[in-house]
Amino acid sequence: MSLEHFFRKYPEVAIAFSGGVDSAYLLYAAKRYAQKVCAYYVKSDFQPQFELDDALKLADLLNVEIKILGLDVLTVAHVKENPADRCYYCKKAIFSTIQNQARADGFFILLDGTNASDIIEDRPGIKAIQELSVHSPLRECGLTKSEIRRLSKEAKLFTWNKPAYACLATRIPTHEEITSDKLFITQQAESYLSSLGFTDFRVRMHNGNARLQLQESQLPLLLDRRKEILKKLKQFYKTVSLDLEVRE
Repeated sequence: MSLEHFFRKYPEVAIAFSGGVDSAYLLYAAKRYAQKVCAYYVKSDFQPQFELDDALKLADLLNVEIKILGLDVLTVAHVKENPADRCYYCKKAIFSTIQNQARADGFFILLDGTNASDIIEDRPGIKAIQELSVHSPLRECGLTKSEIRRLSKEAKLFTWNKPAYACLATRIPTHEEITSDKLFITQQAESYLSSLGFTDFRVRMHNGNARLQLQESQLPLLLDRRKEILKKLKQFYKTVSLDLEVRE
């Protein structure tokens, strides 16, 4: 089945829009093939500002209506405690928030950007959206991540080469309590490194310490800016270390 065929079957849709590669291409396809579409972005402490900025920018470029919904995610049951299946409770709350607003707006089909490359087994977040009967057209149509990037580039979407991004809560170890302060510190640290030219990286937190996960190609930049990075990050963390086992 093609996306064009999917949107002939479901001509009026709401899209859970994150501003990432997958949901961006899905929104583009919906604008092209559907009769009516609205994007919904849930703003919480788990999302950095640049994600919202990208979502607003793309919606404007595509001339698609976008609605920003607020959610105090740390008040959602079990999320703050950060269990292994935290993503289930978080996704359930996010998609329920979108679904409720979308139905009030007259949309009864909700879509998300899960693609055919995503491994859905043992993923609590996927379980949550399946329970809510959310459609995943990219996956249903067999579109892989690499294909979505290629098609996005052909469509001249600025998101085509955007690095994959997981929410800020993933920087905090499972079972360590998530707080607004920890999320704020993480966003400040990652925003700072991004301003220096780092891309596709993470600043993990553990007991007040920072562990940097970087692309191997960016290690020279880290060494070149080492002193200023330490000075900045030690405003927030007790120690700063480099994880050599990941982000190759």
